[in-house]
Amino acid sequence: MSRGGRLQGALGYAVLGGLGLVVLFPFYWMTITSFKSEDQMRSLVSMFWPRPFATENYRQLLARTDFASWYRNSVVVAVSSTLLATAVGTIGAYALARLRFLGRGFMASATLITYLVPPSILFIPLYAQMRNLGLANSLGGLIAAYPSFTVPFVTWLLMGYFESIPEELEEAAMIDGATRFGAFYRIVLPLSAPGVLAAALYAFTQAWNEFLYALVFITDGRLRTLPVGLASFITGDVYGWGSLMSGAVLTTLPVIAAYIYLQKYMVEGLTAGGVKG
Repeated sequence: MSRGGRLQGALGYAVLGGLGLVVLFPFYWMTITSFKSEDQMRSLVSMFWPRPFATENYRQLLARTDFASWYRNSVVVAVSSTLLATAVGTIGAYALARLRFLGRGFMASATLITYLVPPSILFIPLYAQMRNLGLANSLGGLIAAYPSFTVPFVTWLLMGYFESIPEELEEAAMIDGATRFGAFYRIVLPLSAPGVLAAALYAFTQAWNEFLYALVFITDGRLRTLPVGLASFITGDVYGWGSLMSGAVLTTLPVIAAYIYLQKYMVEGLTAGGVKG
């Protein structure tokens, strides 16, 4: 390798290392802070590495707060709303991408416009509807409300993915006797697995981190989700940094695990072919 090539490679690694440091340092700081005692947080001696490691923040978080209930609520709401949004968005995207009917173009544009509407504008009419349906102050209300901002994105994302799959594959399946739904289920859906996984992962992340709807729709402390529960550790201008940081670490882990676990399946799906030679 020439000297110019080595310098270019070294510069590239330096830039990537700097970007990695910027991205990972907040999580590193959050993690080490969660293992510091109150005295260590106020001291500059063990700023970048706790000495010694203290686990009292985690013990107090799990024993003296409703964190376990908040965690369970977030899992139920995020998983349920993700499954609902992915199912509705996948079927809707396939219909808009493949079927020809009056108003198809308008509905596709309306889907994008709905996604662009900020959720903060919708929470007042949504809350009125939830109260009329008897879903206010319940996890079912959140599960029904979250698809209002996740379904449009899932639909718009998968529309482009379905359009990239050759229609000849479905036509061949239907010539062999498959129905439209059978061709979708057996041909299109397996080929679009990477896109479906990416859309589901986005919907899960949005539901897991959502704060405004959970704050407005839920008044019972034990029905809170994690973002609202962690916010309760802030009282006025007093921050419970130990509980906040330990709770934030435990809250972040499921999203990181989901991204790491599903990444390999997304890559495998992207490299898989639709037709064997």
